Amino acid sequence: MELLNTNSRFLHDNIVEYAKRLSATLPDRLSVCYFTNSGSEANDLALRLARQFRGHQDVITLDHAYHGHLSSLIEISPYKFQKGKDVKKEFVHVAPAPDTYRGKYREDHTDPASAYADEVKKIIDEAHNSGRKIAAFIAESMQSCGGQIIPPAGYFQKVAEYVHGAGGVFIADEVQVGFGRVGTHFWSFQMFGEDFVPDIVTMGKPMGNGHPVACVVTTKEIAEAFSSSGMEYFNTYGGNPVSSAVGLAILDVIENEDLQGNATRVGNYLTKLLNKQKAKHTLIGDIRGIGLFIGIDLVKDHQERTPATAEAQHIIYKMKEKRVLLSADGPYRNVLKIKPPMCFTEEDAQFMVDQLDEILTGLEEAVGAKTESVISENTPCRTKMPEEAHSELLSDGSPDPKENPSQKRNGLCTDKHSLLSKRLKT
Repeated sequence: MELLNTNSRFLHDNIVEYAKRLSATLPDRLSVCYFTNSGSEANDLALRLARQFRGHQDVITLDHAYHGHLSSLIEISPYKFQKGKDVKKEFVHVAPAPDTYRGKYREDHTDPASAYADEVKKIIDEAHNSGRKIAAFIAESMQSCGGQIIPPAGYFQKVAEYVHGAGGVFIADEVQVGFGRVGTHFWSFQMFGEDFVPDIVTMGKPMGNGHPVACVVTTKEIAEAFSSSGMEYFNTYGGNPVSSAVGLAILDVIENEDLQGNATRVGNYLTKLLNKQKAKHTLIGDIRGIGLFIGIDLVKDHQERTPATAEAQHIIYKMKEKRVLLSADGPYRNVLKIKPPMCFTEEDAQFMVDQLDEILTGLEEAVGAKTESVISENTPCRTKMPEEAHSELLSDGSPDPKENPSQKRNGLCTDKHSLLSKRLKT
């Protein structure tokens, strides 16, 4: 592992040891490390590396992706720029998220991986026909803000083939999903097979467990192309001795307390519990994930897979009252995100599911009671839940799916949600 970015005044044995420890978790070709202070800084630097490598500028990103808060990253984050006043820049190309439950190509497709990858190839071809050149394809190894999406096997390999053929590089964003969260592997991209190795990997959040430390790891070839530009990368606090000591301590805890193994054990247990809830509650359309990265896709109708957006918002606020913090995301904000601390136990999982079961039961009973009232008053022969009953019950709390999710996140209640909670009385 080479260090090409740290301020020499801060160079310390901790930094060298930390780089070596990180290197040991990654494929051999990823051998150059740049320390930064945040995942956003890491992704911004990754874009600079990619653009310098071949002199190309365009970036392919996934629909509803989020890669950070810097201006350069908002530009490639549909999760943000599609909600605000910004328009998509001409150098940004948006590919459909490889969602096999709600996306364009679903689980009944014969080869969803190839179908979704071909969408990327179409974008590359159209860009080339317009005289543009692809610098990078960037994606989270598992898409978080997009709704806990696990790409189908083979998708990343095919995308990498197309992107490399266009002279671009593959950036794997592990800021949210790295450091053993998937359980089976230390890095989420590794679960797609040994024949897939990104050209650039970015990491952050769990790397410091609350402390500001992040990193970009890439190949020697890409790093040399970057340094040959004459624009030295300099970061005053990136890779400082304190941050390196913090990072080393976290690696020690992950290893000594077997948190990666815990992610597998508790994740499997939690998934089993949630699948039992799926069989019990009609609101649950899909349970997906691996390790301690799980999504619950809530639906009003299983056949149409109509997003249960209002119900999801109701659930996260009621769960907060029961001292369980969840959030909802995805294009319709109807997917409950379960991404707990790595020390999450089976007892914690049982407690969480018990609270969810109680809330879902109360919610379905409330909706059912209102439905029976509407049916008896209007058309006794109707068997499908009337939309007007559902709308009336939840209208006071139904958020606009197009509303900026940053305005209502992580337990910031609004009057509308309070009215919804009072009406349902679960």
